[in-house]
Order: sequence, then structure tokens, then C-alpha cells
Amino acid sequence: MMQLFSDWLGMAQGWLFESVVQPLVFQLGLGEFVEESFEGTEWLLIGALELLLLFLVLRPLEALLPVHRISDPRARWNDFLYTLLHRIGLFSLLVFFTLDPLMDALAAQLRFESLHPLNLESLLPGISPLASFLVYLVVLDFFDYWYHRAEHHFNWWWGLHGLHHSQQNMNLWSDNRNHLLDDLLRDIYMALIALFIGVEPAQYVVLVSVSRILQSLQHANVRIHFGWLGERLLVSPRYHRHHHAIGHGHESHGAGTLGGCNFAVLLPIWDILFGTARFTSEFAATGIRDQLPHTDAQGRQIAGRDYGSGFWAQQWLGLKRMVEYAGKDVV
Repeated sequence: MMQLFSDWLGMAQGWLFESVVQPLVFQLGLGEFVEESFEGTEWLLIGALELLLLFLVLRPLEALLPVHRISDPRARWNDFLYTLLHRIGLFSLLVFFTLDPLMDALAAQLRFESLHPLNLESLLPGISPLASFLVYLVVLDFFDYWYHRAEHHFNWWWGLHGLHHSQQNMNLWSDNRNHLLDDLLRDIYMALIALFIGVEPAQYVVLVSVSRILQSLQHANVRIHFGWLGERLLVSPRYHRHHHAIGHGHESHGAGTLGGCNFAVLLPIWDILFGTARFTSEFAATGIRDQLPHTDAQGRQIAGRDYGSGFWAQQWLGLKRMVEYAGKDVV
């Protein structure tokens, strides 16, 4: 099945490259990037297929089984913009044309120094392609869990990651609602991990795609859970929603103390093993406590913190929070 999917994907990639991408590259006078453009076409194609799948499956589910009514449709449209930028847009191209050559150069240097990455096929002779894929998925998810915990542990990092948590109308597009600097750091981190454990480039594309689709489901505005056992095997919308819950997901112990819960990206086993799992039947309201209006010591009503309502405002305010939060306690 994996081979069949790979064959179909390869055929579609070849057609899209020859029909659209290659002529456009030459027309723009960028012929020296033809080889890179062919590889980039695969990311573009995967991203487009993901968007189609989300529209056909998750969007109807949000209409049928919503947790809450969307009170700010503009916020959902803004999240959709993030998804376009990340899956088929400029951010993906920027990362690909900067990170990919760096990873190739690093891999070549490692080979020159006779340092070879771990290779699952050599460590486990006879392992099937599907089993190899699943093992790589588990290993990458383990490292992703610790990256996510770090975002909540270091105050400057929470200044960036807070943008993701500030969505009070969480929806299927909210997974990509991140600060671009935070995403760039994560992409470098995950690409380095994949390089050192020997993930093939074509396999890495599919690993990333599977992870992104599942994370879109987790953030969707759907009243869905996987039952007692399922919630412990795979992160569900209910499980992850508790991570985003006001006063729970990040703020149960405050920043700088590894507070919060449910950091797992795909597999709750990491939360269970490291004591950060919180199972609940509640579908709580999402957001950050400091967004809520409050009363000061003099009894005056104070508006909540503004995280920005548009893309550029959110990016700028994220940088300001990063500088503001560095070296101080944040609650």
C-alpha cells in the first residue's frame, strides 16, 4: 500500500512539475534551481492534497459536531491564511530552498568525515517499509514532544508560542497558527533529527504530512474523543483541547516551571511516561488567561492582553512578547 501511494504520488509530481513548475521556473530565469524545484513540487503537491482532505472531511465534521459556535469568523479565516502559507505557500518555499541545501551540505560533510547516520534498515534487517515508517514516526514524535515542552518552559519561547494558544475560536486551521520564527526553529530541529536517524527525504515528506493531518484533527472544532483506550493511544481533539484550555493547558503551574499538560503531538504515551497527561471528559474554552478582562487592586476593569487579530500584528506582537518575557516570570 505504501509503495502504491508512493508510485501515484511520483506520477502526479512528475506531471505537475513538467506541466506547471518547470515552465514557470525557466520563465522566471531560475533555471539553476530546476532540480530543487522538482523536489519542492512534492511538498507543494502533498500540501494541496492535505487541504483537499481537510475540506472534504474535517470541515463537514465541524459543522455537524461543533464544540462551540465560532464567535469570530475572521479569526478562522486568519488561521486559514496560516495554513495556506505553511502547506502550499511562501513559508514552505522559503524553508525548502534554505533548509534543504543546508541539510544536504551537512549530510555531505558527515559522509566526508565518515560519520554515517543511524539507519533503521541496517539496525533491523528485514524490517518492512510500513514498520520502518511507524518506527520513524514514533522516534520523531518523541523529540517533538520535548520541543513542545520547551516552548512552554522558556519564557522567551512562550512569548512566541503564545500566539498559537491565543486562539479562542480553535478550529481545524489552528494547527498552523504559529509565529514564523517558532516554526523555523522547529523545522530546523526536526530536520536535523530526521537526518541523524537516517530518514530518507521522500519518507520524511510523508511523515510530515501524516503528522500535519492528525494535528489538524486535534485542533478541529469537533466534539470527538477516542474513548478510554483510544485517548491513551492517539491524541484526540478532546485531549489536545485540554492543552489549550484557559488555566490548564499552559498556566496550571505558570511558565518557567514546565507547567501545563498534554504536550504530546501525536502519542499520549510521552505525557503518560513523563507525568504530563491529564485526561478529562470536558471540552473546555480555549485561550490564555491574560486575554480575559480582569479587575485590578483598585477595582478598575482592565482589558485583556491583545495578541493581534491579523497576521502581521500577531507576528509583530509575538516578537515583542519574546523580548518582554525573556528573563522574567510569566503567569
